[in-house]
Amino acid sequence: MKRRKTALMMLSVLMVLAIFLSACSGSKSSNSSEKKSAGKPQQGGDLVVGSIGAPTLFNSLYSTDESSTDIEQMIYSFLTKTDENLNVKMSLAESVKELDGGLKYDVKIKKGVKFHDGEELTADDVVFTYSIPLNKDYKGERGSNFEMLKSVEKKGDYEVLFTLKYKDPNFYNNTLDSYGILPEHILKDVPVAELEDNEFNRKNPIGSGPFKFKEWKDGQYVKLVANDDYYDGRPYLDSVTYKIIPDANAAVAQLQAGDIDFFNVPSTDYKTAESFNNVKVVTDLALSYTYIGWNEKNELFKDKKVRQALTTALDRETMVQTVLDGDGKVAYIPESPVSWNYPKDIEVPKFEYNVKKAKKMLKEAGWEDTDGDGILDKDGKKFEFTLKTNQGNKVREDIAVVVQEQLKKVGIKVTPQIVEWSALVEQTNPPNWDYDAMVLGWSLSTFPDHYDIFHSSQSEKGLNNMWYKNPEVDKLLKDAKSISDRNEYSKAYEKIYQKLAEDQPYTFLYYPNNHMAMPANLEGYVYHPKRELYQIEKWWLAQ
Repeated sequence: MKRRKTALMMLSVLMVLAIFLSACSGSKSSNSSEKKSAGKPQQGGDLVVGSIGAPTLFNSLYSTDESSTDIEQMIYSFLTKTDENLNVKMSLAESVKELDGGLKYDVKIKKGVKFHDGEELTADDVVFTYSIPLNKDYKGERGSNFEMLKSVEKKGDYEVLFTLKYKDPNFYNNTLDSYGILPEHILKDVPVAELEDNEFNRKNPIGSGPFKFKEWKDGQYVKLVANDDYYDGRPYLDSVTYKIIPDANAAVAQLQAGDIDFFNVPSTDYKTAESFNNVKVVTDLALSYTYIGWNEKNELFKDKKVRQALTTALDRETMVQTVLDGDGKVAYIPESPVSWNYPKDIEVPKFEYNVKKAKKMLKEAGWEDTDGDGILDKDGKKFEFTLKTNQGNKVREDIAVVVQEQLKKVGIKVTPQIVEWSALVEQTNPPNWDYDAMVLGWSLSTFPDHYDIFHSSQSEKGLNNMWYKNPEVDKLLKDAKSISDRNEYSKAYEKIYQKLAEDQPYTFLYYPNNHMAMPANLEGYVYHPKRELYQIEKWWLAQ
């Protein structure tokens, strides 16, 4: 059976956790990037990154989880990159020139870039990579990011021309920086229909990035070693070990013991981590949000009024104050305050906590306790469901229990179910959709385009695994794709956010902070709200 991932960019996206440790002295906390360097960078050392999420494969055209993305960012080169301020910068591309009013992009790439096997990366490899999603046999979940692309052609050994079907700002801001360039000389004879399951993606991925793949022990770790021939200079670290620790408690214990070095510490533990010897913690707002997704294939959640009532029955502020110890902010829309697209001057429906009102809304939707057992029913069906979340994420596990307790007050029976990450990915993605509701999070794109998640066309094979559908929202999402001016784009999205807040396909729970724990002697680190291992090739350990 095909291994399916989940965007839960999936949060995973969110909580794909990471960690460091070393042997220096003193622990401290910081609210800004660690930009100051203690002298000349030194080479050497293995950095052990801890993660509660396990990768699924290493090919960005097919993966959707953050663990896989973290590793792909080290193995592959990308045409552009988005910096810590969410601005687009050149990377493998030397220049990107917009032509024909945004319908064409001429991309020139750097010369002399080598794949890890020594072969030169040329325009042929760029054309090969970006042609895969255009193939009728492509079955990955990233297809919507290429819907605007009409063709990609070679203009010279180091020049490529992209032609779009229609203007779409997502192409320049997202599509060019999200997909690692694949080696044509290795994969050209693999049928596209078979590419997702090809052993290249799991046993021997070859890229041109700062680190080379060495070994993957499934469920244990992924080992990467420095690429001596990296076009932007050899990394200072000799190697990176991406260690999988399914339980956050165990990960924090390993951080304290020095068994892992770098970890995105949960809100419940970051103050404890600040006290560890030889550890410093950098705290800042994450480009993400946590939510409860209501599967609208389930009759329980088809009615908008019911979804609104569910949100009204949940005390999100108490969740933030108790489960997160105040380390977060209640969310009302699917956009992070760190984004330039976060609306500041509009009101959106909030469905504040009100048990009495929630009961009334449910009654209006036809749900009443007709047999006196304490559980609402309608047409002979009880209002009861299973709420899934990923194993090892203590915050989400606790949130699931709080949801169970709070919804019981309005007559709804909730059964929390904790599922191992890769199994949850398999269960919740196409073609299974095996869940009623789930607590998860989205690690958001650096360019805010919510078409993939909320457009109805993305349910069957894409990331709209809630099966949310609103024709008005569909049109608004599609129309926004033709807007290149950021101010106009933000204005268009105000309507989208208002409609999503009204429809409640998700109960938007909270915006979390990141707490990046790392060795006290780690230098070169720059905080990025999206990429935990941003520019890891420039990190170094002071001796």
